[in-house]
Amino acid sequence: MPSRSSARLGALTVAAVCSAVSAVVLTSPAHADSVRVHDIQGTTRISPFAGQKVTDVSGIVTATRSYGSSRGFWLQDPAPDDDPATSEGVFVFTSSAPKVAAGDAVTVSGTVTEFVPGGASSGNQSLTEITKPQVTTVSTGNAVPAPVVIDEDAVPDAYAPQGDPAAAGSVNGLALDPSAYALDYYESLEGMNVQVADARVVTATDPYSELWVTVKPWEHRSRRGGTVYGSYDAQNTGRLQIQSLGPAAGFPQADVGDTLAGATTGPLDFNQFGGYTLAASSLGTLDGGGLERETTRRQSDRELAVATYNVENLDPSDTTFDRHAAAIVDRLQSPDIVSLEEIQDDNGAVDDGTVDASRTVAKLIDAIVAAGGPRYDWRSVDPVDGQDGGEPGGNIRQVFLFNPDRVSFTDRPGGGSTTAAGVVKAHGKARLTVSPGRIDPANAAWNNSRKPLAGEFVFRGKTVFVIANHLNSKGGDQGLTAQYQPPVRSSEVQRHAQATVVNAFVKDILAAQKNAEVIALGDMNDFEFSGTARILEGDGELWSAIKSLPRGERYTYDYQGNQQVLDQILISPAIRRGGDFAYDSVHINAEFHDQISDHDPQVLRFRP
Repeated sequence: MPSRSSARLGALTVAAVCSAVSAVVLTSPAHADSVRVHDIQGTTRISPFAGQKVTDVSGIVTATRSYGSSRGFWLQDPAPDDDPATSEGVFVFTSSAPKVAAGDAVTVSGTVTEFVPGGASSGNQSLTEITKPQVTTVSTGNAVPAPVVIDEDAVPDAYAPQGDPAAAGSVNGLALDPSAYALDYYESLEGMNVQVADARVVTATDPYSELWVTVKPWEHRSRRGGTVYGSYDAQNTGRLQIQSLGPAAGFPQADVGDTLAGATTGPLDFNQFGGYTLAASSLGTLDGGGLERETTRRQSDRELAVATYNVENLDPSDTTFDRHAAAIVDRLQSPDIVSLEEIQDDNGAVDDGTVDASRTVAKLIDAIVAAGGPRYDWRSVDPVDGQDGGEPGGNIRQVFLFNPDRVSFTDRPGGGSTTAAGVVKAHGKARLTVSPGRIDPANAAWNNSRKPLAGEFVFRGKTVFVIANHLNSKGGDQGLTAQYQPPVRSSEVQRHAQATVVNAFVKDILAAQKNAEVIALGDMNDFEFSGTARILEGDGELWSAIKSLPRGERYTYDYQGNQQVLDQILISPAIRRGGDFAYDSVHINAEFHDQISDHDPQVLRFRP
């Protein structure tokens, strides 16, 4: 069962591990006799035997992994010590299919290695392993050590200790305190046989046969059964990733709110994509929660409905057009304006210089008509080939769809991929110099990233300025389970610069017309409480309307067990002060295993 999460993308040398951990002292490799598993694991994240050879480490095989590039078995000592900080389990990396089975009593000699899934640059914690092993089977058919039950009483509410400033913020050299911090608790069980029971699914099954559960049923629970990520200080400690050590064909296709009923049991692993993971030898049975896709209400005649929808790398070869069309017509009730993100060019990821997306957009519009919706018109600006990031060759961009029976678009020629839209004052009103146009496309803030698309619309005689955005992704940020605490969010630097440019453009509009109705929307790739959102909002120029929802309903995306906001619709004071607006995060994708996009669309309705 190939899995991205089992990929061995690089290991950290002992010297590299210890360069950030002042408490670890390297010695020349030596043989260590009579070493137990808990001695190897030690009381910190780095083994005191890292880089050393150990001999005749004994234990019971609890599980094996015979697929992917991380083949081996888990070894557990059935006679634990009395220190809760020291794990009794360890992974033995064999590189080829292991020749042992669960229940075998074995002795292992080999080299203790700290392997970092994803490599040192990922910032991930390391996994203590025995590598280059010599394995001797002593007996077979032994009882596997009873699993440690992970439940809400066991997992602390605090997520991670503060990293050591003297070690660049790393927690590797800190003594584990499993009663105080969730990450220390999970680390103290690394490699051990563990179990969760009747665990609620909080991230649906993905294409890699992974899902996430929570062992804390009421921790920041959303209205629909997920777990909401509401601040940088509330990482939700009950989240745990589940994979299977069996065939992918038998893995449950779960949605948020379903339950893995009964016991799910297996060793506690650590991988690149999500950190601590229960590698299940046995899975609970799926108990469906009956979650259904939402439908927003239709706008009234006097309401303008504006939506944002990330359609995830849509190109003409995709098979999802009918489903996206049904989502727009039936679930979103045919909004008057739709900002689409991740529209690819006409040959998708083929990298041959094509930038035009007419076929992609036309195919979607035709599908919408076939689904009973309006024949939308559209506007966009083609990017410069290879300059806007995303999938290589795809040339993703934002596109405005609009219903010409309800809304008109104000065309002002001259806009292009490298032409900056400006703002002027004419007859006491703000107007764009080009429409559609891009905002400051030459600014370094947009290097290898999507440039915002600005346009003027008229609804019932009133002008509305709409800015479609797809800000820099979070790629490169350290994970919540990183060895550096708090994790470094390096992608924020560019995103903050982008938010500054967008806010300055909105300021220009409001300087020309104080009561202008401005909407900045799209995939902002950041939370409603983030620095990015604060910069976009500025000194009141904009306000993220998702904050009008109860906290338990503020999410557009579901990642590693955390339901979170990435997509936003921000509104100017003239819209907000009117008070006559309604916001809806329409949950049709992110919570479902058969999603057609990883984002949920957002809809704003108001009376201009």
